[in-house]
Amino acid sequence: MILIASPGQGAQTPGFLQPWLEVPGVADRLAWWSAVTGLDLVRYGTTADAEEIRDTAVAQPLLVAAALAAYETLYGPGSAPEAVAGHSVGELAAAAIAGVLTPESALVLVRERGRAMAEAAAVTETGMTAVLGGDPDEVLAAIDKHGLTPANVNGAGQVVAAGTTERLAAFADEPPARARLRPLSVAGAFHTEHMAPAVDTLRRLAPGVPVADPRATLLQNRDGAAVSSGREFVSRLVDQVSAPVRWDACMATMRDLGVTGIIELPPAGTLVGLARRELKGVPAVALKTPDDLGKARELIEGAGS
Repeated sequence: MILIASPGQGAQTPGFLQPWLEVPGVADRLAWWSAVTGLDLVRYGTTADAEEIRDTAVAQPLLVAAALAAYETLYGPGSAPEAVAGHSVGELAAAAIAGVLTPESALVLVRERGRAMAEAAAVTETGMTAVLGGDPDEVLAAIDKHGLTPANVNGAGQVVAAGTTERLAAFADEPPARARLRPLSVAGAFHTEHMAPAVDTLRRLAPGVPVADPRATLLQNRDGAAVSSGREFVSRLVDQVSAPVRWDACMATMRDLGVTGIIELPPAGTLVGLARRELKGVPAVALKTPDDLGKARELIEGAGS
């Protein structure tokens, strides 16, 4: 079983889409999706600087569009993967890949999600810090002590603390033993109570979105469960905006399902890195540029032989 993984916000880097524009059809798709989102996705993915693509309202549609463009290049029309999962905003791409949403519906939702989350983040100065290593219980206790939220529990010794910048600063002054802290390039405390206004916005929109049940095994961030109802997945996706991402639980489900290979869509690397540490022995391909398509296709073909 091959699982396609779509990364979350913070994975983007300036120019990461440039090599994909050389693939026939990709520029056309991005031009259409730029009209859907009201953003010049080609410019943001090629010549925009790091600060421009740090903007939540830009980063989220850009990431989903990039993942979908690469997925369509990899699989082509009429085929689908056996399993899909997305980290945070990557869940919108995963929903489209699994057939729960059309690409256009996913991009409209992510456009509104990004705007609403950017507005919520502007209310209070907040941020996120990755905590690498340390004793898991001690890390969670330290996060709680400083009034922060473990917004991403990513597995492989990585937890992301989120909250106000003041509390994050105090946390940095008193880090957990044997842990390294790395501030993330995001514009707010995502997947915490600070995102409640964004949840309200999406709850008003979600009932009108056309959905279908997934045509692939589709994992969800709340608890790593495989969700078989498209409507339930969209409801969970909305609530997830203010709830912690349990990527550790997603990887546990991958293990239980017997996933034999993982392909991460661009801007790839983060989720493959976690999988290589947590799911040892499972082949993983980071689809960073079109040069990696060959390795990804070999993995897919090997699984089907």
